[in-house]
Amino acid sequence: MSGYVLDVRALSAAYGKVEALHGASLKVASGQIVTVIGPNGAGKTTLLAAIMGALPLGGSMRGRILFDGVERAGQEIEQMVAAGMTLVPETRELFGEMTVADNLLLGAFQRFRRGERDQAATMDEVFALFPRLHERRAQRAGTLSGGERQMLAIGRALMARPRLLMLDEPSLGLAPRIVREIFRIIETLKQGGASILLVEQNARAALQVADYAYVLETGEIALEGPAAQLASDARVIESYLGLGGRRAQGA
Repeated sequence: MSGYVLDVRALSAAYGKVEALHGASLKVASGQIVTVIGPNGAGKTTLLAAIMGALPLGGSMRGRILFDGVERAGQEIEQMVAAGMTLVPETRELFGEMTVADNLLLGAFQRFRRGERDQAATMDEVFALFPRLHERRAQRAGTLSGGERQMLAIGRALMARPRLLMLDEPSLGLAPRIVREIFRIIETLKQGGASILLVEQNARAALQVADYAYVLETGEIALEGPAAQLASDARVIESYLGLGGRRAQGA
């Protein structure tokens, strides 16, 4: 065992001849929220896709991915999900014609295949976390607001009872009030002992909720450290938390 839920070592990923990620290394301890911040095009989404085994056709990677101490590099999405990893992509990828409840049940599919039959209890836990989803449980997912769709995407991932929850830009395109609600939920998950890898362009909100942080720039880890320490780092303040950072966050 490496002592970490996730231990990524020297991970590189390329699309054809274009390398989008260069030797990135990061770790997530059990019960810890780790955030990766950086500008658009820095390789944040590529990082998550590579970890999850979800690189698009034509993509390639090298490096090591240890999940619960077991080497997982090169495995496919289904294997990573079965091992206990879930990813909420920025596109959310819900089934719009299906109800909220049915979308949630799909998140527990792997557990159902393993013979677990506690999906109803798990759904009750998700509804307790997201009361709005309970109100709309019979409603088609395609009719939900942007914030509700994000809540549903996170709830569906939680239905798998993951060892590691990965979130890709959960605040993207949401109104400030909804962003605050999403980060309140993330804080609640943290208090419940969840292990989370959070990729976010909203650096201010991400650093407030995270334990440890990495700054990804042009495919490489430029800075890392405790989140509170990076929040007071002059380079981070200038690039992500100053006037330019507020503009990026829509403030």
